[in-house]
Amino acid sequence: MRRASERRSGDGVPDARTRARDWAEVQERMLVPLYEAVYARLDVGPGTHLLGLGCGSGLALLMAAARGARVTGVEGDGRWRELARERLLPHEGAGPADPVRRWRPDPDSDPGTRRGRVRLLPTVPDAVPGDVPVNLITVFDELPALAEPERALAHAARLAERGSAVVLGGWGPPERCATERVVRVAARTAGQVLQAPATDPFRLVGPDELERIALRAGLEPDGSGRVACPFAYPDVDSAVRGLWSTGLLDAAVRATGAARVRKELVGALRCFRRADGGVRLDNVFRYAVARVP
Repeated sequence: MRRASERRSGDGVPDARTRARDWAEVQERMLVPLYEAVYARLDVGPGTHLLGLGCGSGLALLMAAARGARVTGVEGDGRWRELARERLLPHEGAGPADPVRRWRPDPDSDPGTRRGRVRLLPTVPDAVPGDVPVNLITVFDELPALAEPERALAHAARLAERGSAVVLGGWGPPERCATERVVRVAARTAGQVLQAPATDPFRLVGPDELERIALRAGLEPDGSGRVACPFAYPDVDSAVRGLWSTGLLDAAVRATGAARVRKELVGALRCFRRADGGVRLDNVFRYAVARVP
């Protein structure tokens, strides 16, 4: 959902670093209900060692750490990993409401990342950092970006204890996701099919698609859930920043240019504007829980 293109152009496309910031500042919080629902269902807390694949700018990790969990985040893009490090490391000037300041993990040394209880890595390690077994693996929004999701999951699952939960997240039914409709309208009106089926970010919306991925990875499905995740923005400009940061419109931009796609996106958002000038896109996200056999 949030893979920003490396392309920089002169027609208004933000560069990759700006888009990563837009994701962290505007968009990522929209998935908080999904993170909260999963963590509550699985009772994430001090006994949890979470391995987050595609952890992005780290908000899901921060929320698990605030519950007392030990977390290891895997993020291949150094820009996103740096944003996660900024969130997870103590820093001067954090406000009193910042959860980074409220959370105080154990003092064990861990150079370059949060001390002891947090690690940020570019790839899935060959062994569990610190020899603390993983007992929860999450892939909240990166499945469509993985060329071979089953292989990635199987590779990560070998680090987990038997019976550990593996959570796969994704979009819910298209008719319940206003964002999906807006993005497709903007792309289609701009004269471009959103993406090829193999890389369509919305391709995993089938009722049992997440479970099928888990089965092909050698995991055992163990339930699922749906969570309302409204995308609410204070104004149209914020909505454009947030949606642009997801990478959902990259194919259309490459085909027709940013100016035209932006125009169509603003038009598609018009019917979702509220009386106060804000924009609200109601969505349902789905997650599936599987177990390591």
